[in-house]
Amino acid sequence: MKYIETLREGERISEIYLIKQKNVAMTKAGKPYDNVILQDKTGTLDAKIWDPGSVGIEEFEAMDYVEIMGDITSFQGNLQCSIKRARKVGEGEYDPSDYLPVSEKNIDEMYQELMEYIKSIKNPYLSRLLHSFFDNEDFAKRFKFHSAAKSVHHGFVGGLLEHTLSVTRNCDYFSKNYPFLNRDLLLTAAMFHDVGKLKELSVFPENDYTDAGQLLGHIVIGAEWIGSEINRIEGFPEVLANELKHCILAHHGELEFGSPKKPALVEALALSFADNLDAKMETVKEALAAVPAGNLEWQGYNRLLETNIRRTSE
Repeated sequence: MKYIETLREGERISEIYLIKQKNVAMTKAGKPYDNVILQDKTGTLDAKIWDPGSVGIEEFEAMDYVEIMGDITSFQGNLQCSIKRARKVGEGEYDPSDYLPVSEKNIDEMYQELMEYIKSIKNPYLSRLLHSFFDNEDFAKRFKFHSAAKSVHHGFVGGLLEHTLSVTRNCDYFSKNYPFLNRDLLLTAAMFHDVGKLKELSVFPENDYTDAGQLLGHIVIGAEWIGSEINRIEGFPEVLANELKHCILAHHGELEFGSPKKPALVEALALSFADNLDAKMETVKEALAAVPAGNLEWQGYNRLLETNIRRTSE
């Protein structure tokens, strides 16, 4: 298969791609055409069908897998595909793993490591709460497959697990370096901090915001979800429940970053640092992924990092 990241201007392609988006637009002359976004695991590509009713263009919709024949051109410095033929393909004609970005790390091994952290939690109420989620086979399957974001960081299959595990590792280190931290509370909050993303974002290949995601966001969804499960555990201390929910509500650190509350507990503060650290490291990693080793050219202003970046010299 010829992946999108390898395409070059002037090529003619004949490949199967996932249709990420499709909508009708109008030329300046008032003629309709189709705007299409093609996707594989290496990225996306803008495409056009200038004559949608022509012979060889079969009907298809967003999220279909379609065999595309077309020419790779350049428009305003970006590659684009002019589609000449399109055929919706059936199951068995493609391998889904070619079209979905996936974590580079072993997903089952990451989940097992997360379970080891759960086993280390001594507080019986927090332990029971964690096991009620992560021991559930359906939950585990969803958690392993889900992304941590639509596009900002860890936006791939296994991304939510990879990010959660990394934040938990950071928090475990913090608890050792700063012994006054309540380790059980901090690590439990770390493992639950982004659980709301399971309901904020739809599953792949869509990986887009749900209605609840748009209206509430993963922080509120997660706090409500955890609170609902806490109510099922008889005798769960109210103070502990509020402290855990506070850590979740405050994990973005600042109101302008989407946190309903600013950290008022030291564990909430530590969690916000651990979360921000991992998000920033992954953002830099993804931003520099396509820059060849040894290339020390400045890559331009990155709005997520709010600075100009380049690779470090070797």
